[in-house]
Amino acid sequence: MKRTMKQTLAILLALVLMTALISCNKEETDLWENAVYTEDQTFGEGAKTVIVEVKAQEKNVKFTIKTDKETVGAALLEHGIIEGEEGPYGMYVKKVNGMTADYDVDQHYWAFYANGEISMTGVDVTEISEGVTYQMVYEK
Repeated sequence: MKRTMKQTLAILLALVLMTALISCNKEETDLWENAVYTEDQTFGEGAKTVIVEVKAQEKNVKFTIKTDKETVGAALLEHGIIEGEEGPYGMYVKKVNGMTADYDVDQHYWAFYANGEISMTGVDVTEISEGVTYQMVYEK
């Protein structure tokens, strides 16, 4: 009787572990399944050039945007690359390239970097600087 109970517990534990592994893998594939672009893209015809890399779960895509907008956020909004809502500290980006990060659901968010360093200003107020590569990174 004890042997049967141990076998049952072992099977249940294996099922729980398999479910957890499948859930983790599902999260990775689901994020990029919603991506609008999975290959590098170029947009616009303006005088300024903005390069933005979108990084999430071991994958990335680079956008080169030619724009006349003043800020990185305005250039990204102009081409539908980001979506968000106004918060007490400016725009809170919830969606990048069709991929959603919702801190309230799973503690993920979109971090904004300039040349590999976390930006001290939000995407909506960061003025475009030639030669700077900006990153939107899916983080927890």
